[in-house]
Amino acid sequence: VLFPYITSNLAQFLSDNWTDAAVQQHIRAIADQANADIKDGIPNAVAIDLDNESPEEAQKKVVETVRWQMNADRKIASLKGLQGYMWRFGYTSGKLRGVMYDDAVEAIKKWSQEAGRRVYIYSSGSVEAQKLIFGFSDHGDLLPYISGHYDTNIGSKVTSDSYLRIARDIGVAPESILFVSDNENEIRAADSAGLKTVVSVRPGNHKLSGEAAENYRLSTDFLDLF
Repeated sequence: VLFPYITSNLAQFLSDNWTDAAVQQHIRAIADQANADIKDGIPNAVAIDLDNESPEEAQKKVVETVRWQMNADRKIASLKGLQGYMWRFGYTSGKLRGVMYDDAVEAIKKWSQEAGRRVYIYSSGSVEAQKLIFGFSDHGDLLPYISGHYDTNIGSKVTSDSYLRIARDIGVAPESILFVSDNENEIRAADSAGLKTVVSVRPGNHKLSGEAAENYRLSTDFLDLF
């Protein structure tokens, strides 16, 4: 939902908000990166001259630049900055909502309020994006029930060391953490780090390998985890 929102709405967003000071800061960063890519001989890079091109021409080039960078899955600050700003705009304007499973919301509230358990989010999406998703969900603001957030700045989700870093940061032993994911490679990494693990099985998830289905606990309902 989040990435298609960028590609589908970027042109109109730039047209509507081109003179906004905050938007211009992000556009300047995109242009600086694009022009640096030109100098470095990066394929598909497009030169952007914000000082001499018309707004319409510059906007077209920004759209082209953002789209190819997203298709290439580039992990660069200028792109992430613009994406984050647009997502924030989308959530606060009501155009975006974080969609949650009913049982997951009920379980998170129950764990944090009644059971005294701490709930943390570890996602490949940025911490900022996580907070937007949970803060502007279709079940209201869920951030009060979340104790903390981690993204890939702590490490790859398929590397066991990442889970050890999270345990150290939280201040608990790895074996006291229950990690839930629909990705068996992440489950395998967490298991190797000593965490308890559960594979979340939902409609539309990737089919599990026979090994994962046999070796790991499976769950279709968060309320059954404890």
